Amino acid sequence: MPSYSIGQAANLLGVSSETVRRWADSGRLPASGSASGARVIDGVALAVFAKDRAAGLHQVPDSGVATSVRNSFAGIVTGLRVDDVAAQVEIQSGPHRLVSVVTRESVEELGIEVGVTVTARVKSTNVHVDLPAT
Repeated sequence: MPSYSIGQAANLLGVSSETVRRWADSGRLPASGSASGARVIDGVALAVFAKDRAAGLHQVPDSGVATSVRNSFAGIVTGLRVDDVAAQVEIQSGPHRLVSVVTRESVEELGIEVGVTVTARVKSTNVHVDLPAT
């Protein structure tokens, strides 16, 4: 079963090491001592914490629209390149950068511009999962 150092957990959660220490000190994120005496976080506990935290941070207000898309990212438009037919929309959602190519017409109809809050919804049959090199 994998375990993670405070720094590794902070990197995975997109927060500072000090934030992870405070969560561990308060009992919000379970941590235990390793053989060397450093605090470590169990991988399963970290996964549960990350999932629960993401559900709270990235809740998208219910629009009342029925959809089969389960991967929604609330964010802010940080870049926009528009040409005659298509537009590239860059979105920052927490630590995640998403880039979408949509029609120019969609950008104009929706009023998409830098600084606007949007929700990116992703449904893909091709999702790649990589493990870090050991």
